[in-house]
Amino acid sequence: MSEQHTPVLRESATFDRLTIQEIQRAAETGIYDIRGGGTKRKLPHFDDLLLLGASVSRYPLEGYREKCGTDVVLGTRFAKKPIHLKIPVTIAGMSFGALSANAKEALGRGASIAGTSTTTGDGGMTPEERGQSQHLVYQYLPSRYGMNPDDLRKADAIEIVLGQGAKPGGGGMLLGMKVTERVAGMRTLPIGVDQRSACRHPDWTGPDDLAIKIAELREITDWEKPIYVKIGASRPYYDVKLAVKAGADVIVLDGMQGGTAATQEVFIEHVGIPILPAIPQAVQALQEMGMHRKVQLIVSGGIRNGADVAKAMALGADAVAIGTAALVALGDNHPRLDAELKKIGSAAGYYDDWQNGRDPAGITTQDPELSRRLDPVEAGRRLANYLRVLVLEAQTMARACGKSHLHNLDPEDLVALTVEAAAMARVPLAGTSWIPGQGY
Repeated sequence: MSEQHTPVLRESATFDRLTIQEIQRAAETGIYDIRGGGTKRKLPHFDDLLLLGASVSRYPLEGYREKCGTDVVLGTRFAKKPIHLKIPVTIAGMSFGALSANAKEALGRGASIAGTSTTTGDGGMTPEERGQSQHLVYQYLPSRYGMNPDDLRKADAIEIVLGQGAKPGGGGMLLGMKVTERVAGMRTLPIGVDQRSACRHPDWTGPDDLAIKIAELREITDWEKPIYVKIGASRPYYDVKLAVKAGADVIVLDGMQGGTAATQEVFIEHVGIPILPAIPQAVQALQEMGMHRKVQLIVSGGIRNGADVAKAMALGADAVAIGTAALVALGDNHPRLDAELKKIGSAAGYYDDWQNGRDPAGITTQDPELSRRLDPVEAGRRLANYLRVLVLEAQTMARACGKSHLHNLDPEDLVALTVEAAAMARVPLAGTSWIPGQGY
């Protein structure tokens, strides 16, 4: 008898099991997939860079005796009242609607303890967040949800949002299960109906209109508030130049690793560029205009630890912003919630539940019972602890490079582990002096 052999199955790299499942799901339902969170594919990121600590040719600073500054001033170009933050890590815009009122309050509390700012997000300003935020940035979005001049004046800065890293060129979504009576009232929407934000401002057809809008907002706020312009990373060299020419005080650059409350998965995974190649293009644009450090650059999209902070600043950023990491610090997707997350088709650490409004942590939900689970005081304390760790880690790395302030880090302190990262970040491949595209 011939011996039977078990056939060897080889999975296709193009049509892997997840791809086949998505084709089958699309064929069965006839609708595209919508989810929250950010891209899940592997992308070139800060892990592909290394910092060069001091040895003989560089002199390190003593951690317990020599200071390493961390403060940053945002809005020094035109604003009468620029924002002075103790740390260069801010909280990105996340709306009340996407997040619960308790979560917004917790973000404000944590940011204030750490000495930094938080941002309203789409949907307007809530008393919970304004009341607990020492520095609050008001997002001015295409939707105009909740927008009124009084809230603009109550804010410490205004951020005109032209795009998000997870969906540059696309509008946001808020699914109907999150559109409660309060959310609907703030946004002038019907209760329980899916909301789709506009992808562009109603009075925006080009850069000239941005200049007009910035001037209008300055008049409304008596030239006191810094005006930020937020762009999703796609063509940062040109976008930054146009935003600076239009009069921005601060540029916020969001890479494709940034998260979103909800949008099409195909958008999250296939539109925009990572933050790693976006920063050098933005810095080049600022340098060519003589505006680097005069117009501040905040970068976001996948910031996780102090090493990411230090590397982003070495590439030329003035500060970074965190969103997903801040929610994790509050308690989102904690292992203790795994059983409850599995009931809604997710699991701890997978982030497949943000859009559906049933978050057992009480963070990405509008359900009153679930929202009450989040203690904003305790969650704010956790966020403040996390922010402290980020800054201490970044300081440790800056001191090792001999720098007395995080802003003194520069590309000369970096090398890349891959040819791709070296080309994108415009720093040498480790062990060589070669920057791809710039000769030998």
